[in-house]
Formats: sequence, C-alpha cells, structure tokens
Amino acid sequence: MSIRLASSLVAGAFLASRLARLPDWPQLGALAVLALVCMLAGRRLRGLSCLGVLLASFCWAAGWGLTQLDGRLEGALEGRDIDIGGVVAGLPVRIERGLRFDFDVEQAPPGVPARIVLNWYDTRGEQASPARPALPAGSRWQLRVRLKRPHGNMNPHGFDYEGWLFARGIGATGHVRISGDAVPRMLDAEAVGVGYAVQRARQAVRERFERALGVVDGVSVTHPWAGVLIALAIGDQRAIPPAQWDLFERAGLTHLVSISGLHVTMVAALAGWLCAAVWRRVPALALRCPAQRAGVLAGLLAATAYCALAGFGIPAQRTLIMLATASLALLAGRFSSPSRALALAVAVVLPLHPLAVIDAGFWLSFGAVALLFYAAASGVGAAHPLRRWLRAQAAITVGLAPLTLALFGRMSLLAPLVNLFAIPLVSGLITPLALLAVLLPIDLLLLSAHALTSMLMSVAALLTTPDWALWHGAAPPSWAVAAGVVGAGCALAPAGWSGRALALPLMLPLLLFTPPRPSPGDMTVTVLDVGQGLAVHVQTATHDLVFDTGPRYGAEADAGERLLLPYLRAVGVRRLDQLLVSHADSDHSGGAASLLDGMPVERVLSSVPAHDGLRLLRPDTEDCAAGQRWSADGVRFELLHPPPGAVARGARSSNALSCVLRVQSAHGVTLITGDLLADGESALVAAGAPLAAYLLVSPHHGSRTSSTQAFVDAVAAREVVHAVGYRNRFNHPHPAVAARYEAAGATQRRSDRDGAMRYRFTAAGIAIERSREQDARYWHNGF
Repeated sequence: MSIRLASSLVAGAFLASRLARLPDWPQLGALAVLALVCMLAGRRLRGLSCLGVLLASFCWAAGWGLTQLDGRLEGALEGRDIDIGGVVAGLPVRIERGLRFDFDVEQAPPGVPARIVLNWYDTRGEQASPARPALPAGSRWQLRVRLKRPHGNMNPHGFDYEGWLFARGIGATGHVRISGDAVPRMLDAEAVGVGYAVQRARQAVRERFERALGVVDGVSVTHPWAGVLIALAIGDQRAIPPAQWDLFERAGLTHLVSISGLHVTMVAALAGWLCAAVWRRVPALALRCPAQRAGVLAGLLAATAYCALAGFGIPAQRTLIMLATASLALLAGRFSSPSRALALAVAVVLPLHPLAVIDAGFWLSFGAVALLFYAAASGVGAAHPLRRWLRAQAAITVGLAPLTLALFGRMSLLAPLVNLFAIPLVSGLITPLALLAVLLPIDLLLLSAHALTSMLMSVAALLTTPDWALWHGAAPPSWAVAAGVVGAGCALAPAGWSGRALALPLMLPLLLFTPPRPSPGDMTVTVLDVGQGLAVHVQTATHDLVFDTGPRYGAEADAGERLLLPYLRAVGVRRLDQLLVSHADSDHSGGAASLLDGMPVERVLSSVPAHDGLRLLRPDTEDCAAGQRWSADGVRFELLHPPPGAVARGARSSNALSCVLRVQSAHGVTLITGDLLADGESALVAAGAPLAAYLLVSPHHGSRTSSTQAFVDAVAAREVVHAVGYRNRFNHPHPAVAARYEAAGATQRRSDRDGAMRYRFTAAGIAIERSREQDARYWHNGF
C-alpha cells in the first residue's frame, strides 16, 4: 500500500462524511462498478488506480453509513417504556446521581438498536429509587428503559455529539426505568465473549487502582491525579476532571494522558528487550529460536495486550498495525519502508472505522507519525540523540499547528518546552510504573507513579500560568488551513531548499485570521442551541453582547464552558462588552461563572438577587432596569423590564424579574425576553412599550405561562425562535402558544430542530442561517 493510495482511501471516506444525504444502494452499486473499472485500468494508468480507490472508499463509507442508519431507534419508540435484555458492554462511568454505560441489546422489540447508551440514576425527581446494584462490565441484565434517538446541540464550529455517537455505533440514548412491575434484574454475572472478558479485566484494574489511591465516587482528595494513572493503564479518561484537562491543554500534554503510539511502542520495546535478554541466557531456548525473533514476538504480544486493555483506540490501533508490519518484516528478513507501514495502517484502520475521519485523534495520530517520517527524510534529524529529540519535538509542534488550530481553535505555545521533560518522565517512568501495578498488586508502585505525576503537573502548572501560554484563534477557513499545511511542509523541508522562506507567509493567515464582522449600522443575532435554556450573542461592528449563558449540565459541566466559550472564540470574540443574565434560573445563568472565568467582560447586568453567586463573582454587577439605554456602532440597546427598583424589592419568582432587551438596528429589531411571564407582558403592553420587532426570542421558551394574545399582537414578529431542548419534559413550546404565533403569521424556529439560528441584519436584507441546515450531515437526527 503506497502513500498515494492511502491518501485516496482517506479522501473517499472524507467525502462521504461531508454529505447531508447518502446515495441509495443502486447508486452506490453503480459507483462500485466504476471503481472496479478504474482499478483494473489503473494497471496501465496510475492515476486511475487512485481514482478507483477513492471511489471504492467512498462506496464503503457510504454503505456503512446506510447500514448504521437502518440500525437507529425507530421514531415511534421514542419516549415509551420498553423491556429489553442485554449486556453491559463497557466500563460504567460515574455521572451526577448515577452511572452511564454502553449496553449491547440482545432481546428487544423491533426497532430497538443493537447498541445503546443508558443512564441509571440513583434518584428520579424527589423520590429515591431502590438502591442501585453493582453494575459489572460484561454482566447480562433485564431492564425497562425509555429511549430517544441520538441528539446533540448544533452550533457553529461546535462539537458534533451526534456524529461521535454514530461513529461508535450508538443508535439510541436513554435511561433505566424502575417501577413496581419492572425491577432491573441481573441474568448473568459474566456474559460469554472475549470482548466482555476484556471489559471485566479493565474494570477490575480500575477498581484496584481506585482502592489504592482512595478514589470514592470518582474523586480522591489525597491523590488528585488518580484519574491520569487510570487513563495511562486502561485508557479510561473519564475520571480526569475538567480542571486537569485545562492544564493539559495549556501545557500541550493531552497526548500523554491517552494511550498514544508512544506508550504502545515503549511497552513493546521494553517487553521485547526483557524477553530477548532472558532468552539469550537459556541455551535450550536460544538454540531453538534466535533471541531477536523471540523478542520481536514478545514485544508484539505485549503491545497487543496493552491495546486490548486500553480499549483499542485509533492511535493504539495505528501503532499496533505498524508494529505488526515491522515485526513481520524483521521475521521475514524483508524491511518495509516506514511510509508503507503507515499507509498499511491507514488501509486497515479506515475500513474498520469509516467515520474515523471526523475524529481529531485520527488526523493528529497519523499526522504526527507522517511528520516524523517527513522530517527524517528531509534531513531535519541530527546525529546527536539530544539534537534529534529536539528537532523531532519542533517538527511535531510546527507541523501539527495547522491541524491543531483547525480542529480545536487553540494551541499551547509552551508545548515544546514542557514536552522535553514530560515525555521521558511519563513514557519512561510513570507509565511503566502504572503498568507494573496492573500486573503486581503493590500499592507502592501506584503511589510512586502518583508522586511523579504530581511533581510533573506542578511544574507544568507553574510554567503555563501566563495567559499567553495558550493561543486561541478564530476558526480558520479551509483555504487558510491548506495554506498553513503547505507552510508547515516548507518549514520542515531540507535546509538548503529556497522554498523554506515561504513557510511564515503561508502560515500567517492561519494564525492571524479574523472573521468578518457586521458593518456599522448592521448587526448579527445568534440564538445558540444550548438545550433547555437560553444564550444569545448580539454582534455589531466593534461590540459584542451575550444575553444569558445557558444551563448547568452537572457538577462540572455547563453551557458556558462547553458551548458558549468555544463558539465565541471560534467567531473571533476575545472580550465581551456586555453580559446580560436575565434572571437567576439555572437554565439561563448556569454558564455565567465559566464565561466570566474564560473571557474578559467589561460590564455585567442582571436581575439575580444579592446573594447569587454571580454577584459574588462580579460585585460590580448592575441591576437590570427599564429605561437603561446605550448605543454601539449605530445599533441601539434598550432594557424594557423589570421596572426600576424591582430587583432590590424582589418578586414572587425569579421569572417575574426577567430582563427584557430590545436591540434596534437600521434594518430590523430584535426582542429578547428571557422568562418573562404573562403579567410582565401585560404590564409592557399597558405601558405602551416599544415591543414591535422582526425577531422575537419567545418568552419562557414558549411556555403556556407566557406569549399572551395581546403580547403576540403587540410584537407582531415575523420570526419567532423557541429555545428548547430535544423532547423536553415541559413540552415547550406549548401547542397553544405555537398555534397563537402561527395564527399571527410568524415563522417559528426551534433550537432542537433547527440548531443555532443566526440572523444577519444588513442593508441588503435580513439573512437567516440554520445550523442544522448549513452543517447538515447524513447522521444528524431530524424530526
């Protein structure tokens, strides 16, 4: 397998992943015939071979996608109680108030997928459920569940949760239901199957590590880096808290806390060296088989066992395939080129995982190895081992910069420095100690590994304290990424090549790209998809305002950190002029703390009470009050509610104090109402407030407690956006409210159906963009 053919393989799978709708089977059959003709003709014309491989890869990826789509949950089964039987397929993960786990379905009504993700909660509502039993990996259960089709938030430049689930073969998500006539029942403690046996072994290792390091409910007070050691041993990264992930990103150490190719290679080399050393000292063995061959086989077996224990992630698969290729070449006495081994790894991994091309790990894993080969072939390496090590680090840092910025929008500037001592320490000491602790139940091994990890992270935290340590860039266009990749190639080219001078000019657009902003007098209003909550971004030529920050999802996750900050950075926002938190309800204020921590905010307005956490974070928070006005770039902002002094007096509910913002440009008006209630609407109508607007973000998500007929008539909106969660338990927007807006002639949008809604108010007219339309992929859930 050559690099050209491997590139064609990747291109075909990538093209299939970009489609909003897949071709049907007859069309794929015709393309497959064409692919075969091209490959046969390619024996004489090489270019046709690449085209044939591309078409074949496209057909394979598209056919796999069609098969996966057929295996998703039938829409008629959503929200219904269903009795199923099956096996806990992976390691259960602790979540707030329960566990989350993959479940292989063996018995179920027609229309239930073969693999689903379930939450088993400790409590439901205010009533505690029966004590949740232990949930061993690989155990077989009879459960009653309530399922829904995979659904995620859709925002510009956001994480594609639905694609992530689809690539893993997950056809539905849901939760375990417990009632009088349906008590969960374990049928078999150990289901038969090699995969399930491996999962049981992984769980046993995790439990032993947790006992040794004092982990209770996923947290250890005495050993805070326990999650890192578990990740290094079995590839389970879900015990690492967000604060530690933030440190890894700032220091450029994320690759070291995953089962990377470096770790797998180190395990193989260590096992091979030990085996060969012992083998040579036993004459009977050495006479039957050369020590070198024995060491090669031992290294390959050790690497395979480590990859299995780690869950066979794509970086581990890639390394194992390359090691296997090199091992077979050594055993056969025929050395294959490293580039061919890499191409073969692509040819094996991609057919097994056709959607790997949407995974950042795929590109970074193969890209890092390709860069090392390219740098070596270009003469970047030096004779001295230390200089070779330094040059390799520089090659990876420079070469992966375009991909890192394109995929994540950020890059650690101190990664080369930190990795100089972190890679030897993690790969040479910490990981071997963790793996020895897997084989030997000696707590001292884990305690030593934890002490070294703690020391390393203390140094990394000290070095990465400055804000500039992590470079944030706006989401670059494809042309800038392509130019950056070419520029990185020029930078790593041989020293005598004159084209190296093009490296910096080609990479500058990637580093300095700034997305276009509205012209003076224009504005852009984006209603983000945050689930059952609200977050709105209003942008003018030089000013940015955020109205509400979305919900809190759990103890360590909220919309501010997961959705709002990544979106703002991707669209080029580095500071906010105003943050307006309409009221204290967590679905509107849940992300405020993360947003304030992650981005400078000049002015904060809110109606939250004095004891609210927002006031503690920002003591200078101003009360919302009707009559407050300001202008920016020819756009006028005005607060219509609550009345002056109402926040200090308090109200019967936080909704009654909800801030209402009117934004007027030369080309249209937007009215953002938070959770305004019916009496607040009546007061505004009675006072003759300027309510007429082109765009209305519906009060209280379209609840029946709001959107009275008088208010709907007064606003007379052309566009109404309901910010709601998929299959939300409140039934928002209420059918009566939706009927009211429909009768008024308004076009209604829903964030769960349309994703983020962006309205561009310009002199040329009002342009409307829907994320689920613009970024549509064939696996996305539709209504």
